Parts: sequence; C-alpha cells; structure tokens
Amino acid sequence: MENNEELNVTEAVETVSEEVKAEETVETAAEEKPSRARKGRGRKQKIETTEEKPQSEWTERVVQISRVTKVVKGGKKLSFRAIVIVGNQKGQVGIGCAKASEVIIAIQKAIADGRKNVITVPIFKTTIPHPITGRSGAGAVMLRPASAGTGIIAGGAVRSVLELAGIENILSKSLGSKSPLNAANATIEALKSLTPFNEVAKKRGLTMAELLN
Repeated sequence: MENNEELNVTEAVETVSEEVKAEETVETAAEEKPSRARKGRGRKQKIETTEEKPQSEWTERVVQISRVTKVVKGGKKLSFRAIVIVGNQKGQVGIGCAKASEVIIAIQKAIADGRKNVITVPIFKTTIPHPITGRSGAGAVMLRPASAGTGIIAGGAVRSVLELAGIENILSKSLGSKSPLNAANATIEALKSLTPFNEVAKKRGLTMAELLN
C-alpha cells in the first residue's frame, strides 16, 4: 500500500508540474503577442514618419541673442534673451521676445510669442500706402513708400521686419535709440498704423480711381 501511495504522490507531482509548465507556456505566449504587435505598430509609425511633411509658409529670423543676469538671494542668475521676427512674406509679421536658461528654449519661446503678436500690413503693390513714423521707447523709425526697383533701404532689425512682411520697395530711417528691440517694435507700430487706400476712399466718399488720380 505504501508503494502505491508513493506512486500516486509522484504521479500527482508530475501532473502538477506539467500543468504549471503548460500555464507558463501560455503566459509567455500571451506576453509575446503584444510585443510582436508593438513591433508592428512601431514599423507602421516609422513608415508614417518617413512621409514628407508640407513646408510651413512662416519664416523665423533671429535678430539678437543677448546674455542677461538677474540678481537673486544666492547671487546672479544667468539667462538668455532672444528677439525673433516671424512673418509669411504675404502681409503678416510679428515680433517675439523671450528669456530662458538655454538659447534654444529662448528662441522657441520667442517664436511662439511672435506668432501670438502677428499683425496684418496693408501693402499697396510692392510698397506701403503712405509715409508713416513709428515710435517705441527712445527709438523711432520713419518709413516712406518707394517706386518699383528701389528695394528695401533699411538695415538691422528694421530690414528683417520689412522683408518678412513682404514689402519689396521702401525707404526707412532709424532715429534715436539703436536698440534692435526698440527699432523692431517701432517698425511694427508704424506698419500697424498704416491706413489702406480703400478705407480712405470710403471716408472721403470717393472711388479708388478718383482717389489715386
């Protein structure tokens, strides 16, 4: 009887071990399936990322990157300030200014700030409708319309703003402060204050042909 009991116990142990092995194989197979599915998904994602993305019509131009310090309790904290001009060369332009501890982050924040502050410029043919002067802080920028073939007579931040706005012929002069930020803001203020010919014609009760003649 004892031998029979021992045989039964050994058989039970063998059957239990076989069941455990079967459960382990099922679990490993179930774990392998999602991993294969994940690999398949990764391949699909790689295939999708290889597709060509349409180029953005917006252009960003960095005007200035300067180091600035902030005095705190523990000493001086160093950071970077970026000034970026954003425009689509089709009558829309904006300026962004931001600070960060790294240059790349400061530029990214300035681009986002510039896209929030985009203005629409009333362009007449390839120049501006009328002379205008813009001011910002201690700086001022004077803009005058020019005939075809003149080009952009400007420099520094003023030129960047006018080029990204889509203006091809214009005369300009910077007065007062030489700060790129003041010059860019003064140019934006001047472009913002421009009045299109159609609005002037409506106020005067004239047609566009009569106004231009």
